[in-house]
Amino acid sequence: MAKLSYLGLGVMGAPMARHLITRGQHEVTVYNRTGAKATAFAAQYGAKVAATPREAAAGADIVLACVGNDHDLRQVTLGPQGAFAGMAPGTMFIDHTTASAEVARELFAAGAAKGIEFVDAPVSGGQAGAEAGALTIMCGGTPAAYARAEPIMGTYAKACRLMGPSGAGQLTKMVNQICIAGLVQGLAEGIAFAQKAGLDPLEVVAAISKGAAQSWQMENRHNTMAEGKFDFGFAVEWMRKDLRICLETARQTGAQLPVTALVDQFYARIEQAGGQRLDTSSLITLLG
Repeated sequence: MAKLSYLGLGVMGAPMARHLITRGQHEVTVYNRTGAKATAFAAQYGAKVAATPREAAAGADIVLACVGNDHDLRQVTLGPQGAFAGMAPGTMFIDHTTASAEVARELFAAGAAKGIEFVDAPVSGGQAGAEAGALTIMCGGTPAAYARAEPIMGTYAKACRLMGPSGAGQLTKMVNQICIAGLVQGLAEGIAFAQKAGLDPLEVVAAISKGAAQSWQMENRHNTMAEGKFDFGFAVEWMRKDLRICLETARQTGAQLPVTALVDQFYARIEQAGGQRLDTSSLITLLG
């Protein structure tokens, strides 16, 4: 049993923090920008509540976070009320935010200057994976830090892997999102084509889903895409944030992402039509 803190109780952070308490039997202090959410969570699961990230981190062995973006991550870690200000040498910070590799390296260095270990550990699996405690986690950091972090993350993960030094976890998550973007667009086009051709898309997927076309997106999204249901899952605005990071990193590294850039433009059209909170499978709405 460890003394932990969790920063950020959104659709991903809240279930991860819950698993740390209910499965891991850890003592957990929570912080959330909207304090009422932290208070409600604490009342339901027996956590402690802190008013600032620094207060949450004080006395913790390990601090974990899942917030929105680079800016949010810097807000909860750096500065006089940031978590790093409350952490002692020998403690650890595990970041589950999908952010840039640059901010991961920045925080790794800032932590090292204070004797704090930092692991960038973005997750894949969405809200359903977080709720089920079945996330996939890709990590960047030192082997020693990862070995210490892995048992904690195992509370809510089905798979964890160290990908390399600081920033490697975030870079791997970018690959994950690049692959998903192309898969969702391909599935959208396939289902739309089947419908236009007079085929039953559910029967089509039943026929092809055990062959080379199979994917998680096909297994989990074909039905709702065919039915035009998109009020769930991973939101378009979140995917655009992730793809923006991918495209910025590609420009820095010289990588070519033509399909990713095109799909990002499609998502921009959905946002412009008011679909920011629709599931990413809403790409099919552009093909009607």
